Amino acid sequence: MNAPVISFSRRLRVSPFELRSLEGSKSASVYNHLVLPTCYESLEADYWHLREHVQLWDVACQVQVEVQGPDAADFIEYLTPRDVSRCQVGQCIYTPLIDEAGGIINDPLILRLADDRFWISLSDSDVLLWAKGLALGKGFDVRVFDPDVFPLSIQGPKSADLLSRVLGDTIRELKFFRFIETEIAGTSVVVARTGWSGQGGYEIYLQEPDAGVTLWDTLAAAGEDLEVRPGCPNLIERIESGLLSFGNDMTLANNPLEAGLDRFFKLGKSADYLGRAALEAIAEAGVTQRLVKVVIAGEPIANPRTVYAIQDAAGEDIGTVTSAVYSPNLGKNIGFGYLPVDGCEEGRRGTVLTPEGARELRVANDDWSSSLE
Repeated sequence: MNAPVISFSRRLRVSPFELRSLEGSKSASVYNHLVLPTCYESLEADYWHLREHVQLWDVACQVQVEVQGPDAADFIEYLTPRDVSRCQVGQCIYTPLIDEAGGIINDPLILRLADDRFWISLSDSDVLLWAKGLALGKGFDVRVFDPDVFPLSIQGPKSADLLSRVLGDTIRELKFFRFIETEIAGTSVVVARTGWSGQGGYEIYLQEPDAGVTLWDTLAAAGEDLEVRPGCPNLIERIESGLLSFGNDMTLANNPLEAGLDRFFKLGKSADYLGRAALEAIAEAGVTQRLVKVVIAGEPIANPRTVYAIQDAAGEDIGTVTSAVYSPNLGKNIGFGYLPVDGCEEGRRGTVLTPEGARELRVANDDWSSSLE
């Protein structure tokens, strides 16, 4: 079937970079009420270019929620099971936000700009009104608002080469999950050593939307001989790198323990938080399923529109594949899926039901190999 064309209106927010990022894009999606390009040349061609060179990504859709005020630190603590008191000014932390039942609301980066000022850099779910309601209902002395800040991402192995031409070689010394406040082309920006790929890179938080095209063009000109070009988050690369996608690999129906996000926090922090009792009860009872890496046999597989069912040898449904793709680098289909806790060990077999028919599935380890290969 032919893909529908996105209709632009005031209901879709405008990215400061879209005059450049939409040019040449072959497909796009809507993410946090902004347009996100999803392919330029092809999924595989974009993948290889990302692994070998450097790309500019319009990720203005990583909408920011700013929390500012005397109770800002306490309020941020209330949103997450992670201990935010350890987060220093100039640091970013990745953490789940959860609801009263322990369900995952979002899995953002949180940037601490000052003792009493934070940005919550969102994945694809509406957090602003939820956070405003919690702040008001619980009586926190904070202002919660959309600061009109738009990220632009530089990703790929040549990212540091590109950015050092604009900001100098000291940018290479910026540690992972740290950020600085600086200027590019006369525009104030925050530059963080973060990004949604495993190839290395930076995210530049633009605070003057009218300067979006100038910022893009400055970076593009600086990296012309590095084969810089527009790009976007790549399905193949993000699965290979083990990066989860909110809305695909985890939703509000999942808790961070079964999704494996508990590696980013420890239960029992001193500050109270929403959903604490529920999450501690889930931990005490034990989760019933876990998200695992899987390898799927057969020809290149399409990413599921919803999920693919996983069955056991008796033909009973036991789990789901949430994301899947063919990796040209690994030469096999790889993905993520939920399986019962007693069926998650490496090498465990199952059958996954795809539109093209049933295929063998195996649970893989961290490097996408399996003890049964």
